[in-house]
Amino acid sequence: MPELIIRPLRPGETELFLSYPFARQPGMWETARDYEALLASNQYRPEHTWVALRDGVVVARACFWAGREDKRPVSLDWLEAEPGPQQVELGTALLRAAHLTIRNAEGKRPDYHLFMPPGWRDDSALRSAGEARLASAQSAGMTPFVERFTYHWSAERDGPRARSERLEFRPADDAQVLAVLKQLLVGTLDAHDRHAVAVHGIERAAELQLADLHWFPSPRDWWQLAHTKSGKLVGLIVPARNYSQPTIGYIGVVPAQRGRGYVDDLLAEMTWRLSEAAPGESIGADTDFANVPMAKAFARAGFRIVEEHLVLTDAG
Repeated sequence: MPELIIRPLRPGETELFLSYPFARQPGMWETARDYEALLASNQYRPEHTWVALRDGVVVARACFWAGREDKRPVSLDWLEAEPGPQQVELGTALLRAAHLTIRNAEGKRPDYHLFMPPGWRDDSALRSAGEARLASAQSAGMTPFVERFTYHWSAERDGPRARSERLEFRPADDAQVLAVLKQLLVGTLDAHDRHAVAVHGIERAAELQLADLHWFPSPRDWWQLAHTKSGKLVGLIVPARNYSQPTIGYIGVVPAQRGRGYVDDLLAEMTWRLSEAAPGESIGADTDFANVPMAKAFARAGFRIVEEHLVLTDAG
């Protein structure tokens, strides 16, 4: 069998990446991605794009994504290999080679983010495609971390949102936001936050969360603290915009106010604000499968599940 050559793209080799000749699975995240557009916006880069070649034919390919201003890749979100008995082996070999040099800002192998249609495990073709990618990533040293729902909401499809009438929203500086984040991390159901607290403690986890919020390219003055009419702190909202759409960047109710339905007020206010800032655009959101209260809040607010999002992390 001809030698398998695995390497990153060189500048100007876009057509090589696009020459992948095998049938693509409908409904897969990669199938809908526009590589050239993401390359032009500096979210995909030749040095972060890897191919496996056999006799000059691309038999596997992978893209590591980064924000426009990020110096290192943030995540792997495109992984394809020739369907068939060698699919997992090809994907594994490709990732192992890429992982020799690809590292995120923390010096680890970037997380693998696999986005699948809702209910994908009930469709044999989608299940086969998804499980092959997962098997390749796990064989290359990644480990399952969390599964999440991805949501969309739009005023045109889901109806306009009324603002909260029982809360007031005020801007806050970083010191105030940091103090609230420390409260919000107590009893959090979010897997990433729970992991950060377990590894770093609440103080450092809150600082890291604050840094993550600053990553969003949307205006800083969108961040707001929520209070009751009598002035009691309720929580924090960070309506945001990522590199593709408006999004529910962060939402949280402080422990002393949980169980009173305030999450609905916070979500309504965020949705209204984002609709005003980006009329006609869909608003994105996500939450862990295990975060049942937040999933129920999104359902009450009319957010529709559009994807299931699986995250694998560096097991090293």
